[in-house]
Amino acid sequence: MTTGAAAPSLAALAAAYRDGATTPTAVTEGCLGRIDRLDGRIGAYLAITRDAALADARASEQRWRDGRPLGPLDGAPIALKDVLCTRGVPTTCASRILERFVPPYDATVVARLRAAGAVILGKTNLDEFAMGSSTEHSAFHPTRNPWDLQRVPGGSSGGSAAAVAGGLALAALGTDTGGSIRQPAAFCGVVGLKPTYGRVSRYGLIAFASSLDQVGPLAVDVRDAALLLEVIAGHDPRDATSVAAPVPDYTAALGDDVRGLRVGVPDEYFIEGLDPEIEAAVRDAIAVLRDRGAAVERLSLPTTGHGLATYYVIAPAEASSNLARYDGVRYGLRVEGRDLIDMVSRTRAAGFGPEVKRRIMLGTYALSAGYYEAYYGQAQKVRTLVRQELDAALARVDVIAAPTTPGVAFEHGAKADPLAMYLNDVFTIPASISGLPAISVPCGFSGSGLPIGLQLIARALDEPTLLRAAHAYERATPWHARRPALG
Repeated sequence: MTTGAAAPSLAALAAAYRDGATTPTAVTEGCLGRIDRLDGRIGAYLAITRDAALADARASEQRWRDGRPLGPLDGAPIALKDVLCTRGVPTTCASRILERFVPPYDATVVARLRAAGAVILGKTNLDEFAMGSSTEHSAFHPTRNPWDLQRVPGGSSGGSAAAVAGGLALAALGTDTGGSIRQPAAFCGVVGLKPTYGRVSRYGLIAFASSLDQVGPLAVDVRDAALLLEVIAGHDPRDATSVAAPVPDYTAALGDDVRGLRVGVPDEYFIEGLDPEIEAAVRDAIAVLRDRGAAVERLSLPTTGHGLATYYVIAPAEASSNLARYDGVRYGLRVEGRDLIDMVSRTRAAGFGPEVKRRIMLGTYALSAGYYEAYYGQAQKVRTLVRQELDAALARVDVIAAPTTPGVAFEHGAKADPLAMYLNDVFTIPASISGLPAISVPCGFSGSGLPIGLQLIARALDEPTLLRAAHAYERATPWHARRPALG
């Protein structure tokens, strides 16, 4: 697919509002018009909050006119992954079992965006309950990659990534459990940031795996990701896993200078099965950092090779526990039966899709009597080893550089085998099970014109260094400015 003009960044948008070059209403109307024209082909959204978005845009316009904006996100049209509770708006997790669920409250991250003046355009599509790597497992419709409509956008935050890549939103929130922000960001040629576990509140996030889930931004560039993180980060007493640490000025950490930065390159991330075009693009990206003054050294992280198997024990086990609440009794879908047990069984059979059922069964087995210690207990021990190994490496270097994905976006239906699908997460999972911050930034294109992502991983709560390295690379290369030509 040919490339189109780059979408405006959030930072540029704020400057345009300040100068009177455009207005929040005009920009919001432009996004809604683009959704009307294009989303029938892309399928990025599950719900559009048109009237509320226009009302919020008009209120923002008045604040800018009065010289009282709420901040750089005031009037910015943003989309939300449909796992984030949004007051008065259906929040379905792309599942039939929550098809008619309308939360009476906002998730903390949604409330913080509203307080910053952001305009919420709607809710984006995902793999059901965030379980997938392609956004083919939505109960409602698949999402397509704006670079090639025959290919997937990645997952599970595929709707958010496709919306940003296609200009159907200027930024979006997604969630990352095993790579669900970074992998679709790589597939769609945008920036995707998974913050440190606990850096962003999970209150109001409908859980998949509670020890892994983390909310983060998808954006057109690193500065926009930093702006979003500044707004949504911070301690929340309603989330017991929220970290009580001050929120840095993330945009102040950005710059072009990486002299003295130590970059580690792990051998285990350049393995058999890695697309040669991706390896070449990532190694070229690392060379760019070296040429700008970073010190690059090889690392060995042998335990991370067990990350994939570890994740696919822990995450389904936690999902089995979390999804037990969907029983047809209190909210969501209800299918009547002969008695309570029959009603619950019928409700879950009708409400959950095949991939969700598969993971619930895997997780229930791993937690069952006689198998708990052999599977879940052992996986938690290996998880500790992976974290210790990454921590030791990050005591030597400032960031780890690696591919985000082993391949580029694949065609719809190409990975019907679950194991083949799970292997898409092989490079993103180690940071997830370790709770470390990681980012994917565009670093090139394949010969067929599909985006490639560079992944950077940093120490816990060291998002400033992570963003500094990503921004310096971005400033030295043109890849982030390319957008698909959709009309």
